[in-house]
Amino acid sequence: MGLRETFARGFAISPELHKGLRVTLLLALVAASARATIPYLTQRVTDEGLLADSGVDVTIVQWLVAGGAIVVVISMFVEWRVRRRMVIAAEAGLATLRKRAFHNVHRLSVLTQNSEQRGRYVSRVTGDVDTMRDLMQWTGAGMVVSALESTVVLVVMAVYSWQLALVVIASYVPLLVVTLKFQPVIRGAFSDIRARMADLLGRTSEQLVGVATIRSYGVQERMRSHLRAEIAGIARRERRASWLSSASFSMTAFGQSVATGAALVAGTALGVRGELSVGTVAAFALLVYMFSGPLMWIVEMLAEMQRAMVGWQRVIELVDAPTTVAEPDVPIPLPAGEVGLTVDAVRLTYDDDDEVLKGISLSVPAGNRLAVVGQTGSGKTSLARLLARFFDPTSGHIRVGGVDVRHVTFAELRSRLAVVPQEGFLFEGTVLDNLVYARPDTDSENLRDAAKDAFAALGLTAWLETTAHGLDTQVGARGELLSAGERQLVSIARAYLRDPDVLILDEATSAVDPATEVRISRAMERLMAGRTTVVIAHRLSTAERADLVAVMENGELVEFGPHGDLVGANGPYARLHRAWVAQTRD
Repeated sequence: MGLRETFARGFAISPELHKGLRVTLLLALVAASARATIPYLTQRVTDEGLLADSGVDVTIVQWLVAGGAIVVVISMFVEWRVRRRMVIAAEAGLATLRKRAFHNVHRLSVLTQNSEQRGRYVSRVTGDVDTMRDLMQWTGAGMVVSALESTVVLVVMAVYSWQLALVVIASYVPLLVVTLKFQPVIRGAFSDIRARMADLLGRTSEQLVGVATIRSYGVQERMRSHLRAEIAGIARRERRASWLSSASFSMTAFGQSVATGAALVAGTALGVRGELSVGTVAAFALLVYMFSGPLMWIVEMLAEMQRAMVGWQRVIELVDAPTTVAEPDVPIPLPAGEVGLTVDAVRLTYDDDDEVLKGISLSVPAGNRLAVVGQTGSGKTSLARLLARFFDPTSGHIRVGGVDVRHVTFAELRSRLAVVPQEGFLFEGTVLDNLVYARPDTDSENLRDAAKDAFAALGLTAWLETTAHGLDTQVGARGELLSAGERQLVSIARAYLRDPDVLILDEATSAVDPATEVRISRAMERLMAGRTTVVIAHRLSTAERADLVAVMENGELVEFGPHGDLVGANGPYARLHRAWVAQTRD
């Protein structure tokens, strides 16, 4: 994406950035024009005040100096207004950009999110947006004012002496060409730095989350060495980018010296011939300084602009990232009451690799319970995620109550369907704070009463009373102040509060103590009562209590039917069941 495309798309995404831009540019032009009158006043002070034919005219000098002071104050005030308008527009635009980026992150499918470290998304909506702040607020405003000032001053120089103006332009053209050639290289350097910074943030976040595993295996030094190597690599690239920026700035500084010297030499020659007055030469020298000073500042800020443009492009890419799981154009409401599930010839492929699911077809009547069994990697979890519409199948259809889930709005689907994952995820806060997600529109007191009823209905009141403060117990970051089983109990209560018609459960009782396992099993039974349920069954005791059993092998549905029929069929499920019975008896 080039600079023009970046600006066009960026302004389209965040229209606040260019809101009132014409007024801002007009004010900037006023400020630049006001500053450009200083050389004119300097010329008059010199020719009409200090070098007047009748001697020094103090009155004219005083009036002109006073006028110059007024002009400086006016230009300062107008420039302040320009910067203030730029800051307000920038903050509004960046806020919109952040919100749209966050919004699109939540719309991305689970497959897309899993393909990148979470820290990289954080880097784009925080660090990359922050790189734009200085550009939009200060650097951008300064560059606009400086560019207008240089343009106005160039026009004034041409009015004073077109010959000297040509000398100044000729001095700068080669250096400006070289500087512009440098900019793509500088932008590429900063693009590499931002990508590596995102990798560093992702890796750092990952190590903070996995600190217990790192310590348990004693690999702290190994992980630290990896981070040190990445940080050192970023530092090398930062030095290279800084060298490129400094070289570009130094060439412009050299151009200023050459232009000023050439203008003085040429101006002196014209003055000797009587074509220019002393005041005009002095004014022109000041004009050269006023022309080259903003140019030098612009070149110096170009490096920051390149850094900001890279960040802007990365955020735009996130905002424009395609969402494979989208809201329907013409939504179809789900039927009221209990609903069944139908899976029709569903196939799923990850990233054009081998098929994960191969033509799965099954049906679960309303109110029935389906247990999905199979070895690790057989496709059980992929099927469950498709049913919850965390992503869509490559081909085939999944229907709830006879309606394809792709035609159901996310709001209705999430209100009618709940998922309890294998590891219950809790957000930092209290137990009650984590139950809010089930009923976000319920006020605090009613939610507290409903939560108590939910724990009672699930037979978990006794457990809740053993916690430090009941519903007000702090769960910590990711729920780590609670055990794995306790997190699962809160997840079950959260799903119960949702009161869904369809449940997707990933059975998870292998990593808990026997007492908690009993609590989880009983709570799940009460949660599933009267609801259409799909359970990823890790234990065949769950399959025995199900109405239907689906047996998965290598992404295929090899058997489907009631538990008793499958045991009698002496197929794959019967062999699994016999092995399980023998193991539990042993």
